[in-house]
Amino acid sequence: MTTSDITKLAALFLALNLIVFSVYFLDKQAARQGGWRISERTLLTLALIGGSLGAVAAQQILRHKTRKEPFRSVLTAILILYGALAMVLTFAPLWAPRLHLDF
Repeated sequence: MTTSDITKLAALFLALNLIVFSVYFLDKQAARQGGWRISERTLLTLALIGGSLGAVAAQQILRHKTRKEPFRSVLTAILILYGALAMVLTFAPLWAPRLHLDF
């Protein structure tokens, strides 16, 4: 993977998380004004497809869905899943010789 590829992936990740933050912002505004709301399923799906950091940032900064269960627990589980995935991807090259796999 080249530096250019990594830069493109980082930009895509940042853009996705900014979009998710914006969606949470719109839902918070709708909650304040009594308008049309975005479903929790949609908010959690956006977090699951890669916008979990944007979702958590919006939750903390906007104070949105901070007391709502099971929303909080599911979002926490998504963060744990991505943390575990990041660890596996980070350490996979170190484990490959021991597992006789090519990464």
